[in-house]
Amino acid sequence: MFYSLLLTIMMLLPASQDKLVGKDCVYKGFKLYGNVKIVNDFPDLKVKIVENFPDLKVQVVENFPDQCGKWKFVNDFPDIKIKFVTDFPDLKIKFVENFPGNP
Repeated sequence: MFYSLLLTIMMLLPASQDKLVGKDCVYKGFKLYGNVKIVNDFPDLKVKIVENFPDLKVQVVENFPDQCGKWKFVNDFPDIKIKFVTDFPDLKIKFVENFPGNP
Protein backbone atom coordinates (compact mmCIF):
# COMPACT_ATOMS: atom_id res chain seq x y z
CA MET A 1 0.00 0.00 0.00
CA PHE A 2 2.72 2.47 1.02
CA TYR A 3 4.89 1.63 -1.99
CA SER A 4 2.04 1.99 -4.47
CA LEU A 5 1.18 5.41 -3.01
CA LEU A 6 4.84 6.47 -3.18
CA LEU A 7 5.11 5.25 -6.78
CA THR A 8 1.97 7.17 -7.74
CA ILE A 9 3.31 10.39 -6.20
CA MET A 10 6.68 9.96 -7.94
CA MET A 11 4.95 9.47 -11.30
CA LEU A 12 2.86 12.62 -10.86
CA LEU A 13 5.66 14.95 -9.78
CA PRO A 14 7.57 15.22 -13.08
CA ALA A 15 4.35 15.82 -15.01
CA SER A 16 3.43 18.76 -12.81
CA GLN A 17 6.89 20.30 -13.14
CA ASP A 18 7.09 20.09 -16.95
CA LYS A 19 5.12 23.29 -17.55
CA LEU A 20 7.00 26.51 -16.94
CA VAL A 21 3.96 28.73 -17.42
CA GLY A 22 1.05 28.12 -15.07
CA LYS A 23 -2.62 28.91 -15.49
CA ASP A 24 -1.97 32.37 -14.01
CA CYS A 25 0.34 33.13 -16.99
CA VAL A 26 3.18 34.25 -14.71
CA TYR A 27 6.78 33.11 -14.93
CA LYS A 28 9.48 34.17 -12.47
CA GLY A 29 7.10 36.82 -11.16
CA PHE A 30 6.48 38.40 -14.56
CA LYS A 31 3.09 38.26 -16.28
CA LEU A 32 3.45 36.95 -19.80
CA TYR A 33 1.08 39.38 -21.46
CA GLY A 34 0.90 43.13 -21.85
CA ASN A 35 3.40 45.69 -23.11
CA VAL A 36 6.74 44.14 -24.04
CA LYS A 37 10.01 45.93 -24.79
CA ILE A 38 12.92 44.25 -26.56
CA VAL A 39 16.24 45.13 -24.92
CA ASN A 40 19.87 44.08 -25.23
CA ASP A 41 20.87 44.72 -21.62
CA PHE A 42 19.23 43.87 -18.30
CA PRO A 43 16.21 41.89 -19.57
CA ASP A 44 13.58 40.51 -17.24
CA LEU A 45 13.51 37.30 -19.29
CA LYS A 46 15.64 35.75 -22.02
CA VAL A 47 13.41 34.37 -24.78
CA LYS A 48 14.09 31.93 -27.60
CA ILE A 49 11.79 31.67 -30.62
CA VAL A 50 11.00 28.05 -31.52
CA GLU A 51 8.64 26.23 -33.87
CA ASN A 52 8.18 23.10 -31.75
CA PHE A 53 7.45 22.54 -28.06
CA PRO A 54 7.11 26.16 -26.90
CA ASP A 55 6.48 27.11 -23.29
CA LEU A 56 4.15 29.89 -24.49
CA LYS A 57 2.33 30.72 -27.71
CA VAL A 58 2.53 34.49 -28.39
CA GLN A 59 0.20 36.60 -30.50
CA VAL A 60 1.42 40.11 -31.34
CA VAL A 61 -1.46 42.59 -31.01
CA GLU A 62 -1.90 46.33 -31.44
CA ASN A 63 -4.65 46.72 -28.83
CA PHE A 64 -5.73 45.06 -25.60
CA PRO A 65 -2.79 42.81 -24.68
CA ASP A 66 -4.77 41.63 -21.67
CA GLN A 67 -4.80 37.85 -22.09
CA CYS A 68 -2.14 35.21 -21.66
CA GLY A 69 0.31 35.29 -24.55
CA LYS A 70 -0.92 38.55 -26.08
CA TRP A 71 2.03 40.92 -26.48
CA LYS A 72 2.14 44.51 -27.66
CA PHE A 73 5.66 45.64 -28.49
CA VAL A 74 6.41 49.12 -27.11
CA ASN A 75 9.37 51.43 -26.59
CA ASP A 76 8.12 53.11 -23.42
CA PHE A 77 6.51 51.91 -20.19
CA PRO A 78 6.81 48.14 -20.68
CA ASP A 79 5.30 45.57 -18.36
CA ILE A 80 8.20 43.24 -19.17
CA LYS A 81 11.58 43.56 -20.90
CA ILE A 82 12.85 40.65 -22.98
CA LYS A 83 16.00 39.77 -24.85
CA PHE A 84 15.89 37.32 -27.75
CA VAL A 85 18.60 34.66 -27.41
CA THR A 86 19.58 31.43 -29.12
CA ASP A 87 21.16 29.72 -26.12
CA PHE A 88 20.10 29.27 -22.49
CA PRO A 89 16.65 30.90 -22.64
CA ASP A 90 14.38 31.35 -19.66
CA LEU A 91 11.36 30.81 -21.89
CA LYS A 92 10.71 29.34 -25.35
CA ILE A 93 7.95 30.98 -27.41
CA LYS A 94 6.22 30.40 -30.70
CA PHE A 95 4.55 33.28 -32.56
CA VAL A 96 0.98 32.45 -33.60
CA GLU A 97 -1.88 34.24 -35.36
CA ASN A 98 -4.60 32.72 -33.15
CA PHE A 99 -5.04 31.03 -29.80
CA PRO A 100 -2.16 32.47 -27.73
CA GLY A 101 -1.28 31.23 -24.27
CA ASN A 102 -0.32 27.82 -22.95
CA PRO A 103 0.29 25.21 -25.65
